[in-house]
Amino acid sequence: MDPAVRPLIAIPARFSASTSALRYAAEVNARALVDAVWRAGGEPATIHPHAPGGTADPAEVAARLTRFDGILLPGGGDLAPHRYSDGEAHDSVYDVDDEQDGFDLEVARQALDAGLPTLAVCRGLQVVNVALGGTLEQDMGGPQREHRHVVHPVAIQRGSLLGQATGAEKVEASCYHHQRVDRTGVGLTVAARAVDGTVEALELPGLHGWFAAVQWHPEDTAHQDPAQQGLFDALVRAARGRR
Repeated sequence: MDPAVRPLIAIPARFSASTSALRYAAEVNARALVDAVWRAGGEPATIHPHAPGGTADPAEVAARLTRFDGILLPGGGDLAPHRYSDGEAHDSVYDVDDEQDGFDLEVARQALDAGLPTLAVCRGLQVVNVALGGTLEQDMGGPQREHRHVVHPVAIQRGSLLGQATGAEKVEASCYHHQRVDRTGVGLTVAARAVDGTVEALELPGLHGWFAAVQWHPEDTAHQDPAQQGLFDALVRAARGRR
């Protein structure tokens, strides 16, 4: 790949009922997330979630992803509990969109199967975990347990890809989530934990492409924290080296 050409990083859009700048419902991505990819040298490209009836066509998704050099699965609302559990939905589950779920889950499967460099953030981590057969704790509890509007230390496993990307064994992570990993998906290993034991990062040893998933939002502080920006740098570096 010509070093002057930015690798294309696909970011599935989030459905939004309204935005201040538009008169209609929208498909959006956080500017901080897009900026972090751009700073890393990537070309962020928002892609339309298409999964009629909540089920995406695997062949269609695979074909759409062939034009991209990397994938970023962003944060967002909760996955529908029926995607990973036979039990009832907890009252705290919010912003569920069946088409969003179906598309994101298929993107995760196809990206990992194809070895596309992939970074999964917050909901993105949960999507990957569920796509590989894992489960989620639907609600972590009240203010003493949930990780909303919290910046807290996260311990990173030595020798992990996450450690290589961040250049650190501990980072200050900006979190906004009320759910967390319960049972890890097939092949996934824990790469970081919070002090309370919450799984904060997952990796997939043996995968033939670069992959990291974090439960926090690195884009929140990436503009001022090299460790957080390092995740986006690593994604784009892997995407550039793929071609």
